[in-house]
Amino acid sequence: MSPPLHITLVAPEIPQNTGSIARLCVGLGARLHLIRPLGFSLRESRVKRAGLDYWEHADLVIHENWERYLADARPPALFFASTRGERSCFDCRFTPDAHLVFGNETSGLPPDFYVRYRDQLFRIPMPGPHARSINLANAAAIAAYEAYRQLLQSPP
Repeated sequence: MSPPLHITLVAPEIPQNTGSIARLCVGLGARLHLIRPLGFSLRESRVKRAGLDYWEHADLVIHENWERYLADARPPALFFASTRGERSCFDCRFTPDAHLVFGNETSGLPPDFYVRYRDQLFRIPMPGPHARSINLANAAAIAAYEAYRQLLQSPP
């Protein structure tokens, strides 16, 4: 059975964020997809510490690149978190088996994604005047729980 939600990290760089997101995925019953290159080893103590003992329960798939991910995961619906998104995550209509995609911590999504997936970009509202973005693990949690909230309200 496919999980109701997927979180995809494209070339993540900070091990603690990935560990925290793995723990988030366990809590939601979501699958975590990691797209190489990774900026760390999954054996690193910082990754393991952030994920605690949840790693053994994580539904984790590692993909060599974006094209391999598309071919293997065959996502029916892609939603891309970006500060460049025009619509709020609260305006998205998440569907079962949705894949929430996040870029890396320093450069975001690959440059061509902003054109290729323009209509699938969403942003997390940040009314604070000095914020460029929020932490990747926090962004994943906000978007994942909004998707989860919507999926709970959807008729079977």
